[in-house]
Amino acid sequence: MVTQITRGIKISVNTSFEGTYFKNYKIHFAFSYEITIENYSKDSVQLISRHWEIFDSLNEIEIVDGEGVIGKKPVLKPGETHTYSSGCLLSSPHGGMKGFFNMINFTTTKNFRVIVPVFRLSAPYALN
Repeated sequence: MVTQITRGIKISVNTSFEGTYFKNYKIHFAFSYEITIENYSKDSVQLISRHWEIFDSLNEIEIVDGEGVIGKKPVLKPGETHTYSSGCLLSSPHGGMKGFFNMINFTTTKNFRVIVPVFRLSAPYALN
């Protein structure tokens, strides 16, 4: 698990290798990840959007931007937690992701970024 705290918002990430499959004569490596967002600040916040940089050892970096996470824009009061799961397909057994969440602080009405630390995506049988 990797964790990081930005402005009182703690991000924790767990990853799992889900297996491989062939599609259009190409192998794909499937990974899942679970992200927990914990609000340790004194203010209520809302996640507005996300930015991902997806690293695949056989491809260029892929940038993904979008609203919310899995179709939701969770509001977290002080002490609250939001957890969600998602996934990623790579064309190699090694890669990783990093990014940030754009959030708004309801007390100050200011937007801010919460860093999602780099997390590795590696098939266990491919490790030395």
